Amino acid sequence: MNPGQFVMLRSALAGVQAVAAHSRHAFARHTHEQFGIGVMRLGAQVSHSGRGQVQAGPGHVITVNPGEVHDGAPIGGARAWQMLYLDPSVVARAAADLRADGRGYEFEHPAQDCPALARDVLALYAQATAGAAPLACDALLLRILARAGVPAAGARRREPRAVPEAIRHARGLIDDDPAAALSLADLAAASGLSRYQVLRAFARATGLTPHAYQMQRRLLLARGLIRQGTALADAAAAGGFADQSHMTRLFVRAYGVSPGRYALAAG
Repeated sequence: MNPGQFVMLRSALAGVQAVAAHSRHAFARHTHEQFGIGVMRLGAQVSHSGRGQVQAGPGHVITVNPGEVHDGAPIGGARAWQMLYLDPSVVARAAADLRADGRGYEFEHPAQDCPALARDVLALYAQATAGAAPLACDALLLRILARAGVPAAGARRREPRAVPEAIRHARGLIDDDPAAALSLADLAAASGLSRYQVLRAFARATGLTPHAYQMQRRLLLARGLIRQGTALADAAAAGGFADQSHMTRLFVRAYGVSPGRYALAAG
C-alpha cells in the first residue's frame, strides 16, 4: 500500500470489520462503538488513550475499547497497520465463554509488544478477509480475547472515570438525540450548571468538548445507518449534518475513510 491509502475489506465474520491503512494522517480525538484490535506493520505512532499517552511501533498490538476517546499521530513519517473492529455483541458472546462470572470485557493495553498475540491477530485478519472456515476463525478470536483482555478476577485493573451526575444529564441530552440543534445553554439547564461550568466539567469527564462529543455521536449514528444500507444523503440528514459533504469531511477526519468506501465494505 502507498501512503494515504485506507482499505476496508469485506469480512467473512459477521460483526467484524477489517481495515488496512498506510498513512501520515493525524486523527483527531474520536470514539468507536466497536472494539478494535490490530497490529502496526510499519512505522510508529503516538496516541492518547484511556490509559494516557502511549506509543506503538512495528509489530506492536494496538487496541481500543468502545466509547474510549483516542487519537493517533505518526512518528517520523507514515505508518501502516491492520485492524479488526468487533461489534460488542461478538465480544460479549466470546467473553461469556471465557468467563463464568459474568464480568464485562475490555482490552487492557492500548499498545503492547506481544509477538504471539500479534501473530494471532494477523492470522485472524487474513482468515476473515479470505473467507476462511468459521471454526478456524472462532478459535483464533477466543485465543486473542483471552490474551488481550483484562486480568483474571482479583487482579488490579483500571477503574472507569466517574462522570458527575450533572454531566450525565448533559451527556444524556446529546445521546438521546445527537442530531438536535442543542446550545450550551440547553446543556447548562439540563445539568444545573452555568455554561462555563458545564463546558469545563464536560471536557474533564469525557475527554471531549460538548460540541466534539456531539459530532462523535452524530458520526456514530450516521455510520450505523450506513451499515444498514441507508443512502449517504439520508444518513447525513438523519445525523444532523448540514449536508453530505459536511458528513464526509468529518467522517474522513475521524476514520480515515470516506462514507462511500465504508458503505461498499459494509454492504
